[in-house]
Amino acid sequence: MFARSPVLIAAAAWLAAGASAAADEVAEFYKGRTVTIVVGHEVGTGFDLYARVVQRHLRRHIPGNPGVVVQNMTGAGGVIAANWLYSAAPKDGTVVSSFVYTVPFEPLLGNAAARFEPARFTWIGNIEEGVAICGVSKAAGIAGFEDMRTKEALIGAAAASGALAKSALAVRNLFGVRMKIVAGYKGTASIRIAIARGEVHGVCSILMSTLTSVWREDYEAGLFRPIIQLSGRARVGPGIPHVDDFVKSDEDRQVHGLIFGVQALGKLYAAPPGIPASRRDALRAALAATMRDPEFVAEAKKTQMDISPWTGAEVEAFIARVSKASPAVIARVKQAFAP
Repeated sequence: MFARSPVLIAAAAWLAAGASAAADEVAEFYKGRTVTIVVGHEVGTGFDLYARVVQRHLRRHIPGNPGVVVQNMTGAGGVIAANWLYSAAPKDGTVVSSFVYTVPFEPLLGNAAARFEPARFTWIGNIEEGVAICGVSKAAGIAGFEDMRTKEALIGAAAASGALAKSALAVRNLFGVRMKIVAGYKGTASIRIAIARGEVHGVCSILMSTLTSVWREDYEAGLFRPIIQLSGRARVGPGIPHVDDFVKSDEDRQVHGLIFGVQALGKLYAAPPGIPASRRDALRAALAATMRDPEFVAEAKKTQMDISPWTGAEVEAFIARVSKASPAVIARVKQAFAP
């Protein structure tokens, strides 16, 4: 056997000491503090439910075991929360935010209200690889997607520029079905009430994990059912078409990727730009460890939450790749979102 070099031994000891000191600094910083999860959507939505389950377990995995609370900051389909996170939130690692997966691409698509650079956010990770659908109530009298070519459906949405409205517009404009978008609801929780009242027939861009958790009773009773799948590799059920079934060219595939494929980002978590690297790494590690925590997993299973997480690095790489879309693809996406 070769003897270990004294220089290598000293270097290893120095690195270990440095890592230990960094960990101690992170723990000392968080001890006695509170980490706030700012949800960019209303109470009762899937984003809110997931955040509150995460809240109950995250603190055990952050060095120093800080308190963790959830606050809601609604408006503009998550853009208001993202703007605040980017420019006004403390940049010390005490705030993270969860907002809909379309938000990182709003500047790319020309939304002047989105005042942030997505690449500068500190991406912490996500909780699930989102599988999204459009669905309608049983009362709508629509048996399947093809029925919507002749029978109009009223589709509820929040902000006219938000993910729910945009997905519905894209489905209508790309696939030639009859949808009337009714915007102005606070989020999917409000739309669920509107569907029960008969004000609207359905919603687009809702995640299957929301159906199997927050909307579980309606879904299992057949009162609300998917009619087309917008994202996800595994099919949600027989007889339900996937948007990829309508792809005719590579450019079509890229357009669908920027409109629907980004829903794979699911329940996304970000921190402000410029937080210390040691705290970024601690938050990323804490979220990843929470996803493996037996107590969290048990609660997620009980509430029918889908857990298929990505790391912060994976989220960062995905957003960077999709953001490289060509001008031709971006132009077609904007056209698909046109009212």
